[in-house]
Amino acid sequence: MPCHVNRYSATRVTLASYVHVPAQYDLRMNRFNVTTSQHSEMIDITDRVRQVVSDANVSADSVMVYVPHTTAGITINENADPDVVRDVLKQLNEMVPWGQPFYRHGEGNSAAHVKASMMGSSVTVLIDAGRLVLGTWQSLWFCEFDGPRTREVIVQVRGG
Repeated sequence: MPCHVNRYSATRVTLASYVHVPAQYDLRMNRFNVTTSQHSEMIDITDRVRQVVSDANVSADSVMVYVPHTTAGITINENADPDVVRDVLKQLNEMVPWGQPFYRHGEGNSAAHVKASMMGSSVTVLIDAGRLVLGTWQSLWFCEFDGPRTREVIVQVRGG
């Protein structure tokens, strides 16, 4: 069990003493794969996350969507106009071009690591009445920066 040393005393405290999870509180985890077909692309995974939430039968709380990869990320953005995704990818490529002479990472994919760090590896979305709380035009986007590949997405539904 991980432990924490209280900086005000020499007492060792386990992480379990900080975390209290009520018995009626449940954490449900689900995994699914996303197969990408391009070097850089954004794939709308909202419907897949909605299905996981629906299957969990949770009326209210939140869901965390996590991407356990260092060259892929996740974000929330517009779903109505496909030019938004194109513009985001184009801007990221302008800001972080592939193959800079100062990149030192031996695999040659430093740009993908930087872009993934900019996007982040997780998002949290509220759940109300069993549904994702997203704005009218919002979707959850899986962001590939070193494809094509098959990637994993982990979804943790919280609720009671």
